[in-house]
Amino acid sequence: MYGFEAMTFNIHGGYLEAIVRGHRTGLLTAADYNNLCQCETLDDIKMHLSATEYGPYLQNEPSPLHTTTIVEKCTLKLVDEYKHMLCQATEPLATFLEYITYGHMIDNVVLIVTGTLHERDVQELLEKCHPLGMFDSIATLAVAQNMRELYRLVLVDTPLAPYFSECITSEDLDDMNIEIMRNTLYKAYLEDFYRFCQKLGGATAEIMSDLLAFEADRRAVNITINSIGTELTRDDRRKLYSSFGLLYPYGHEELAICEDIDQVRGVMEKYPPYQSIFSKLSYGESQMLDKAFYEEEVKRLCLAFEQQFHYGVFFAYMRLREQEIRNLMWISECVAQNQKSRVHDSVVFIF
Repeated sequence: MYGFEAMTFNIHGGYLEAIVRGHRTGLLTAADYNNLCQCETLDDIKMHLSATEYGPYLQNEPSPLHTTTIVEKCTLKLVDEYKHMLCQATEPLATFLEYITYGHMIDNVVLIVTGTLHERDVQELLEKCHPLGMFDSIATLAVAQNMRELYRLVLVDTPLAPYFSECITSEDLDDMNIEIMRNTLYKAYLEDFYRFCQKLGGATAEIMSDLLAFEADRRAVNITINSIGTELTRDDRRKLYSSFGLLYPYGHEELAICEDIDQVRGVMEKYPPYQSIFSKLSYGESQMLDKAFYEEEVKRLCLAFEQQFHYGVFFAYMRLREQEIRNLMWISECVAQNQKSRVHDSVVFIF
């Protein structure tokens, strides 16, 4: 019941909520980012990060450093924190935390299937997989020739199994089919997560509904823009949109018939929360759209911490930490490639 969480939440969730709020204070600040953007080498970045919570993870890394090493070690910190929280969690929080990783599982499945299609080494692909999305039978994905085999041989025993019911076909896997599979899986996953949060009720349902609706709307926009000029029909496009969110259902109908970025902009400007995002872009420009969406998402995630006694803080913290790792990757790449002038292009400040 909304408003009564305070009476019982701390019995099972109080300790972990305190832990996650403590972790949040360790996120890098604007001052940290300004210092990182001044760095001349990757070793300078390592030296600056040694004063943050990433210090113990990077301290034993020898020079010369690589961007992949920095990203790997920072991700390892996130994984350690996640595993600690999962070990301490009771139901329904344990299930909620598991839901957070399903998106990474989908990305890993798509990465391995795509890599196999292009005859890449499976071991090399496994190293590129996100550690939060790993499952026991992931290496055997390489043997599948079509969706049906993929499901029958591998995915039937994973949490993704229910999401596959909509995309089991006998068609051979090619780049187009794999992208459709990714978006169909994501649609099923977001709808399932949304239903689960609604079932939990209270502040969790209210806050997570807003965060997941934003994710669903962002995916709808990205699907529309990426499918312009491809053989994907309007009906196929419509099937990939999630059945909730601010754009559902009328915005989806309009997005399905868009044929260029300016038409997408026209649809989105009818919705006040998205008007501000598109007002930052000049006409015909979509390169900065991702950054504008990330900035809006970060703003919403930070707001989740303003309320207590709900599970949304766990989702928000994981997403903020992932955004921080993306920022560090971009800064490290710019420094490594001597492109200091572009260092601010994709950094999204969290605080």
